[in-house]
Amino acid sequence: MGLSRRELIACGAAGMLCGQRAAPASILRPEDFGASGDGTTNDTSAFQRLAGELNRRGGGTVVLGMGRTYVVGAQSFGPRGWEAQPILELERLTGPLTIIGSGARLLAQPGLRFGTFDRQSGKPVHHPLPYFGQGDAASAYLGMIVVRDCRGSVHIRDLELDGNMGQLRIGGGFGDTGWQIPATGLLLIGNRADEIVDHVHTHDHAQDGAMFIGAPERQARGTVRGLVSRSNGRQGLSVTSGRGYDLKDCEFSHNARSLVKSAPAAGVDVEAETAPIDDINFNRCRFIDNGGCGFVADSGDSRNIRFTDCLFVGTKNWSAWPNKPGCRFAGCTFVGSVVHAFPDRDPRRAAQFTRCTFTDDPKLSPTRKVYTGSGPIVNLALSENVLFDHCTFRLVGAGLLPWSWKATYRGCTMSQRSAKVATPKGRYLGRTTISAPVDLYGSMIEGTVILNGRRIPTRGVGVPAW
Repeated sequence: MGLSRRELIACGAAGMLCGQRAAPASILRPEDFGASGDGTTNDTSAFQRLAGELNRRGGGTVVLGMGRTYVVGAQSFGPRGWEAQPILELERLTGPLTIIGSGARLLAQPGLRFGTFDRQSGKPVHHPLPYFGQGDAASAYLGMIVVRDCRGSVHIRDLELDGNMGQLRIGGGFGDTGWQIPATGLLLIGNRADEIVDHVHTHDHAQDGAMFIGAPERQARGTVRGLVSRSNGRQGLSVTSGRGYDLKDCEFSHNARSLVKSAPAAGVDVEAETAPIDDINFNRCRFIDNGGCGFVADSGDSRNIRFTDCLFVGTKNWSAWPNKPGCRFAGCTFVGSVVHAFPDRDPRRAAQFTRCTFTDDPKLSPTRKVYTGSGPIVNLALSENVLFDHCTFRLVGAGLLPWSWKATYRGCTMSQRSAKVATPKGRYLGRTTISAPVDLYGSMIEGTVILNGRRIPTRGVGVPAW
């Protein structure tokens, strides 16, 4: 069969020459290996054969059927429990890999087990956690698409990865907390060349929507555009090593909010495990209504994570937890409290917020709920050199202005409705206006501060200059 017009255009965009009626030998389709793509037949074996051919060739182009649904996922029972069978696992490719989804969907087979189950009866078994026992755990799949240790460029586009979590058989928990068992949509591991992920929708996976485990020695960059990762059991995206990722117009929302909830339950979790993490950019991305933080970076050797024009909405947890050096936020909006912004004696390492807005306005929340913890919209405690540069703090509910000590506020506007006393203590530069009951004891007023209509003298408030 010939390729559709959309597939021909997609191939042309990928730099491939496609014939009118027959695909060139460099283009492979799941149907060539026995896939039905009818939304009912399990196509796992066909994808395994497709992966085998790609691995044999060292790369190539895959074109999925336009708008088709491929049911995938299978398990075998053995000494280690219910083991997941590979689906589309590609590794050590030396040439380029292109996967053109054509709007198709990979759908997890209903009834796959996930969790711990009694080996005799097959019924869910619930062990006290932490639990790391052998023989009764079930993994739905390692990843629907796994690309590992490749030297050629990787390009994945226009595809839906549906983990079908509502139709899985959920067993007991495993690991330190929750269900720390593989079942991720897109898994990129140790690739050396460019990685491009373009308009992939990954959702309802029992673990993560996507996971990036970058090669420390990689000099190329990862470009992620229009990735939408929603309603997964743990994270929208986990980054556990690597450098050089640019994410644009992406969304990481509603994760750890349904059947499976596993910590850290974040929209995005940056957590260096096997190697350092450095140089990640988020532009026009959204982090909304996750079970944990919208964004968290709190463990491992991670640094230099930048956000521009992003939206963070915390409905039941912190909107952001940026506790690593070099975190930068420009033009971002935070609905709900921020916690643990990284402080440091060196201002170049401390967290910086420029032209950002902080609010507890429920109109900006999809659930009309906004999480403010114990009250402060920014909850810092230790906050040396954390910078708020021309930021707006607008508290219209029960939220309070920041709780800080030795933060720097330059040219900010602050207001709160609550009658409780807030404590935005720090160094004040430029012109700042505050409309709220506040305790500024210990602050350094070096610029102009208008507090409830009155100017505060330029001085240390109650203490000598720092």
